[in-house]
Amino acid sequence: MNPMANQLKKEAVISGAGLVGSLWAIMLARRGYEVRVYERRPDFRNAGFAGGRSINLALSDRGWKALARAGVDELIREKAISMAGRMIHSQEGAQSFQPYGQEGQAIYSVSRSGLNLALVEAASAYPGVTFHFEHKCQGYQTEKGEVRFLHEASQKRIIERPALLFAADGAFSAVRAALTKQTRFNYSQQYLDYGYKELSIPPAPGGGHRLEPNALHIWPRGNFMLIALPNADGSFTCTLFLPFEGPVSFEGLTTDDLVMRFFRRHFPDALALMPELIQDFNGNPTASLVTVRCSPWHFRNQVLLMGDAAHAIVPFYGQGMNAGFEDCTLLDDLANKYQEDWGRIMPEFNRTRIADGNAIADLALRNFVEMRDLVADPKFQLRKEMEAWLADKYPKEFLPLYSMVSFSHIPYSKALAEGKAQDQLFESLLSIDQVQANWRTNPEVVRRFGAWVKVRG
Repeated sequence: MNPMANQLKKEAVISGAGLVGSLWAIMLARRGYEVRVYERRPDFRNAGFAGGRSINLALSDRGWKALARAGVDELIREKAISMAGRMIHSQEGAQSFQPYGQEGQAIYSVSRSGLNLALVEAASAYPGVTFHFEHKCQGYQTEKGEVRFLHEASQKRIIERPALLFAADGAFSAVRAALTKQTRFNYSQQYLDYGYKELSIPPAPGGGHRLEPNALHIWPRGNFMLIALPNADGSFTCTLFLPFEGPVSFEGLTTDDLVMRFFRRHFPDALALMPELIQDFNGNPTASLVTVRCSPWHFRNQVLLMGDAAHAIVPFYGQGMNAGFEDCTLLDDLANKYQEDWGRIMPEFNRTRIADGNAIADLALRNFVEMRDLVADPKFQLRKEMEAWLADKYPKEFLPLYSMVSFSHIPYSKALAEGKAQDQLFESLLSIDQVQANWRTNPEVVRRFGAWVKVRG
């Protein structure tokens, strides 16, 4: 252990009081650190959250593990709604259910704002944690080791020179922007040609949900889609994903009449449940979807990028928050391993985690195609049935990719590699003549699966 490690005062600054920043504040506080958290938004304990700017979140095993580590999981479970699978809505309004995993496995719908509020309140209960809202990060001075914040209302500037700075300030991180000026810092951002708009389905008149509450609802339409996640009050948070430009796109929905005609044609059963569609459509922004990749994630063992600041991804695997929460768990593990010697923790986190950040970015982009298009394809549906059958019959030899990502703690990079191998397996199985008629009893299915397992070792 570095003998200087224990001579450092146990204090840290966190830029960003979002989900990852507030959770990490709890974990540091439980270790006895004094933590100062700076956030550009007003204090949402008083001001509330602006609507129309976020997608409901899907908590899965990686996120639950982190919440349990921080001691707040039971608090969050009280308002989380289990979603055991996808409910697919056809153009004609027919519904079909596709389970995510085995019996008892589910992801959980939670409100982004409600979860963030709960984490801030839990962190605030520790005497060593202080939150400074309405303080915008103006960047990090690498030469001086200074991070600067501006209180916009008073124009008062605060300069911090922390021994430890954790940047959890999102996809457009001001701290990361400063690090990009360093030699050999790699950075890229990639936008999809798609945007998204938040909409809503209100509760039924007498309370309760208008759709099956224990499912993530998807209206896949090939090149675009609508999704809906349940809320505890009986409502659903809906999100329309649509190209910005083109024949069917946001640029073509310029009037209330065009919006109504678009929904009547493509989502008629959803439209019947959306009395405030026009108000939502006009009142909520059309937001963009970006993937951020960068390296390294640390600077001089004093600054560390976390969550979206390090690895922002598109939302189509429901793993953005879960990946950020897993960052906290892994850092907490390394703090135990190295007795809080950050000169060893940060380099190892950087060395071992970046590949996983890149992998979940690839997986999220891959799942976009699956959700908007493939879930309605009979061949894809057959593959899902075969995956479930193999997982049940050969649990030691086969775990579906979705289960690896959502219901395990297998590193994302290993899951991506296994997913590519599974693509090869099912390309082979689905090429068997007339396989759709007898795949459960077809000996060639078992033979090819056995050969695949043998090759995989």
